[in-house]
Amino acid sequence: MIYFDNITKSYATKQGRHFVFNNVSLDLPTHKNIAVLGPNGVGKSTLIRMMGGADNPTRGKIHSPLNISWPLGLQGGLQGSMSARENVRFVARIHGYKHTLPIEQRVQDFAEIGPFFDEPVKNYSSGMRSRITFGLTMAFDFDFDVLLIDELGAVGDANFRRKSEAILKEKFNQTRLIMVSHSLTELKRHCQAGLLIKQQSLLYFDTLDDAINEYQKTYIS
Repeated sequence: MIYFDNITKSYATKQGRHFVFNNVSLDLPTHKNIAVLGPNGVGKSTLIRMMGGADNPTRGKIHSPLNISWPLGLQGGLQGSMSARENVRFVARIHGYKHTLPIEQRVQDFAEIGPFFDEPVKNYSSGMRSRITFGLTMAFDFDFDVLLIDELGAVGDANFRRKSEAILKEKFNQTRLIMVSHSLTELKRHCQAGLLIKQQSLLYFDTLDDAINEYQKTYIS
């Protein structure tokens, strides 16, 4: 289970405070792979970042006894003002690694972004960010209970795509997924349940077809 205890996420804007989520409480089952559904701008990436610890609710708490990954994908969970090396070092230390140099080297070798590895992440393309989050996933010998996927696309040349896809196939077979994707085909291929963002809240469906039907009724019809 992943527990959402009265979480609110909001931002100050010129038009007033904008609420992404408002007083959401949910006990989210993790016995199936879950597709996160909602139109652009409704908060899918924000949700993934909060579950992965890359962002925090304005109020409330998300917690779980499970080992949940950081967000993996084009949006990622990297801190923009830090370099890739500094991000890798930070992640390694919070997971108990005192000697981070071997992990830094593994991610650097895997990502293949050259000197940009020591430049601020905010200067990266989305593809470069994805290379680093891919690298972070392969560099640690973690057995994640839940892998968070945010618009994970194939990036780089054919060789890089092949090695990334091989790692993901292995990971997907070992863990549960919570996945954001614009492709319903991809979601249907990997997921069995659905989590719909609706009216600043979360609705869980134990079957993906039910979640898609509600999504289409709410946002398309």
